[in-house]
Amino acid sequence: MKSFKTIFTILTVALVTFSCSSDDDKDKVTYNEENPLDAYMAASGFSQKAVDVKNSGIYEYGFSFKPTVTGKIKSLIVKIPDVNSALRITLWDVATKTVIKSETLNVATANVTVEKTISPIALTKDKEYFFTVNSDDWINRTKTDGSAATYPIVAGNITITGYAYISSTAAETIFPTNARNTYYAGDITFKFQQTE
Repeated sequence: MKSFKTIFTILTVALVTFSCSSDDDKDKVTYNEENPLDAYMAASGFSQKAVDVKNSGIYEYGFSFKPTVTGKIKSLIVKIPDVNSALRITLWDVATKTVIKSETLNVATANVTVEKTISPIALTKDKEYFFTVNSDDWINRTKTDGSAATYPIVAGNITITGYAYISSTAAETIFPTNARNTYYAGDITFKFQQTE
């Protein structure tokens, strides 16, 4: 009888714990991942014309943005018109112009999208970041008529605030300061997931 009471007590505690855990799991929201590049290209009009540029001087280039919600970058995505076994992608803090994180991707085949899952990088709502790549190859995207885009551009929960570049070397990571609104050089992007 004593062992029956012990078993009954253990089962009761297990059921109560399972019940509480299940209630907590029901309240947890999982948000979809977002890739802002397609929405950015469509809204800017830069999806209209694309030209591959290869071996044209090394630049640090990319786009600045603000998340409209708190979230995290979960992976990096790139497509360039040449191979590069050590393509460096960097996330910057715009306010301090300092590097938050750099990652290296292996682009083994030209014009093939490469994705690298990374340890999540937390992003703060309404804080401005810069997302760049260091390369001498890119896909140059413009509007058919060559006109300028108007920033900011809303791409889901990411607001693109501008595009810029700077001449660099493979060894240097330099914050881009030459803003342009008549084209976008890439393709680089990331997967973002809202966390709250």
